[in-house]
Amino acid sequence: MTAVWPPAGIALAALLLFGSRAWPAVFAGAFLANLHTAGTGATSLAIAAGNTLEGLSSAYLVVRFANGRHVLDHARDIFKLAALAAGMASTVSATIGVTSLAAAGFVSWPDFATTWLTWWLGDCVGALVTAPVLLAWTSRTRIGWDPALRVDAGVSSAGLVISVAAAFGGFTLGSRANLHLSFACTPFLVWIAYRFGQRGAALSTLFLSGFALWGTMKGFGPFAGPSASVSLILLQCYVGVGALTSLVLAAAATERRRAEAALRDLSVRDPLTGLGNYRLLQTVLHAEIQRAQRSERPFAVLFLDLDHLKGINDRFGHLVGSRALCRVASTLSSCCRTVDTAARYGGDEFALVLPESTVSAAEQVAQRISAMLAADAEKPPIRVSIGIAVYPRDGGSGEALLGAADRLLYEAKS
Repeated sequence: MTAVWPPAGIALAALLLFGSRAWPAVFAGAFLANLHTAGTGATSLAIAAGNTLEGLSSAYLVVRFANGRHVLDHARDIFKLAALAAGMASTVSATIGVTSLAAAGFVSWPDFATTWLTWWLGDCVGALVTAPVLLAWTSRTRIGWDPALRVDAGVSSAGLVISVAAAFGGFTLGSRANLHLSFACTPFLVWIAYRFGQRGAALSTLFLSGFALWGTMKGFGPFAGPSASVSLILLQCYVGVGALTSLVLAAAATERRRAEAALRDLSVRDPLTGLGNYRLLQTVLHAEIQRAQRSERPFAVLFLDLDHLKGINDRFGHLVGSRALCRVASTLSSCCRTVDTAARYGGDEFALVLPESTVSAAEQVAQRISAMLAADAEKPPIRVSIGIAVYPRDGGSGEALLGAADRLLYEAKS
């Protein structure tokens, strides 16, 4: 019996990542793991069957109610993971396993309830500690390890190691003092979860559970006592609460960052075409002027106007007119480099900022835009008028450049 049963979490993660077809591997692994513990071949088969049924049922519940392999993305789904997969499904393995051992005489019936509780808690904590590590570190999410983040990771990791070692590393400060020291880990768990998301939360709780289990089994820390079963139950509750808190906080922090990024994107995006809006255009122009002043290299601005949009709206309807604007936006995006910025200036007017581009380069882009629109087979046919302004020849500010390009546009239109 162990305070944390990692195979429960490994089985859950494997079934979420590879589907129910992975159950034979789960069964074989559970059988081999239990074959070397107390019991016989028959009890090992029964326990392995219980472990497999637990894994299948927990995976089904997570997929059905908690977003499947993306269960760590939202705080509400982590609560469902704890309640359904860890709490409910773990009863299957605990019931089958303890019943088979009691029937074979390896567990006395008076100890059935205590053994069942310890088994159930071990599987619960295993699902909360081990599965998140595998799910988080097999995702494609990437962390930008800038120097400040590296320093932050080192300092917070060192703080976690010191606080865990102080609580469970054998310091004889008295049981009451050690109990207080166990809460010294909380600020570091919280900060790591907030700063580094699900991956940091999963690794920190895995380290906490491993070190706390080692210290408690050695007789160290606030949960060590004369009764091994009571020590295990207290430790399981401590680790389970810490794991759940860290994962929920990490998910909530990640959700907030996503919401902030979405709001920032909405503030600089045109909702119809998906291009940048006037605000983004002004920001980019200001930045390009500053960069051009440093590098002494010009940049170009294309100002475009969709010809006869009113006629399209009157003849075909405003939905077709809106579609025409989106067709222009799609063409601009196709003609852009990654460093270029396409934006909707307003109404049927668009702008394209071309960093470090000369007049000839801008003219080539304008010809390519016109050619792509002319080759578009979608009806009605559309075309644009284009004016080109170059910094610093045509103006020293964003407004001056756009005004010069606008004048050239209407000269071309006339």
